[in-house]
Amino acid sequence: MQSKAATVADYLKSLPEDRRRAVAAVRDAFRRHLDTDIEEGMSYGMIGWFIPHRVFPQGYHCNPKQPLPYAGLASQKGHMSLYLFWTYGGTAEDQWIRTQWTKDGRKLDMGKCCIRFQNLESVPLDVVAEAVKRMPLKKFVAWYEGCLDPRTGKPASTRAARTTAATKAKPTKKTKPAAKAGAKKKAAKKG
Repeated sequence: MQSKAATVADYLKSLPEDRRRAVAAVRDAFRRHLDTDIEEGMSYGMIGWFIPHRVFPQGYHCNPKQPLPYAGLASQKGHMSLYLFWTYGGTAEDQWIRTQWTKDGRKLDMGKCCIRFQNLESVPLDVVAEAVKRMPLKKFVAWYEGCLDPRTGKPASTRAARTTAATKAKPTKKTKPAAKAGAKKKAAKKG
């Protein structure tokens, strides 16, 4: 559920008290450890942290006019969400946060890069803070650039990898007739 709020302060004011308290606490834990060149503002209808064009001129590959997204924090209809973009794709940071979040018995409701939570008590703020410390700006940009095809500047295609794997698994056209011929020879010997 995207907000129409123009500023983070307006966004926070628009939330019910319990959600405002939870979002503000997660935001504070997050902000304490951000690199100074990562900026905060409203982005995609939520609180967003991003790498501005003055630091990363290329911008976001989906829309180069937009700064490079780093993370997001939102109050959705049925939950609140923390988006940690560097956990997308089964990275080491993804595994780290999954392990750390649950080590004291908390449940983790996590998608590809989205951690959903119902209340402040379900969020280990120390883990949120450490996750930010573990992903400084330069490391994040290097990770992001590593996800892009250097020739096109677009995300590296997994389609090519799937096609290659599928091609290796399937017999070629030349192999099929040979297999059929071998079966015919065996049938002829039996008969």
